[in-house]
Amino acid sequence: MRLLACYGGSFDPVHLGHLAVAREVRDAIGAEVALVPAADPPHKDATHADAAQRAEMLALAIDGERGLRVDRRELERGGPSYTVDTLRLVRAAEGPHRPIAWVVGSDSLLRLDTWHRWRELFAHAHVLAVERPGAPLDPQVVADQAPEVHRQVEARARPAPALALSPAGGFAVLRLAGPRPESSTRVRRLIAGGGDWERMLPPAVAGFIRGHRLYGYGAATRAPL
Repeated sequence: MRLLACYGGSFDPVHLGHLAVAREVRDAIGAEVALVPAADPPHKDATHADAAQRAEMLALAIDGERGLRVDRRELERGGPSYTVDTLRLVRAAEGPHRPIAWVVGSDSLLRLDTWHRWRELFAHAHVLAVERPGAPLDPQVVADQAPEVHRQVEARARPAPALALSPAGGFAVLRLAGPRPESSTRVRRLIAGGGDWERMLPPAVAGFIRGHRLYGYGAATRAPL
């Protein structure tokens, strides 16, 4: 049965780095990838675009992309966007046998023990950590920086393609092929400052930001009163 990889985040805004991760997960292990925009991310500051706008930008970004879709379930319920609650709902919808993985970045893995009921994640899904160049996730790094996480994932470790062989409970690392310079924080700063930001985004997303004047677009070029 095909693995469902849930890739959560604020996507504020979605950029080419996000798409590179989603495509790598799809292509490297043959997964269906659901991008899950957070309504109320408990580990980040308030979002800069509202939930409907962020979901619409995601839909524009992946329009026509095979194997990628937007999952709006976190936007449709109240309260914080706790991953364990989202995975419980995904598992209920997909049934007990579908292989499911939650995708995290290197930094998120090393803070996994700060997440709400984080050990319960493995009851509902695998955890797939994406290793970016320059941010290694070898076992010693995890043991040194996040010993509680290391104790939880050490015995669960397996090659990423093997996650499709069972419904939940595993851990794998997937290494990105090359560095990605994009970040949502950098994009927002460049937009507000009138910098070169459009090359970091899908064209349709850049057009949406211009049309809705998000993230301070145009503020740096407005004449003072």
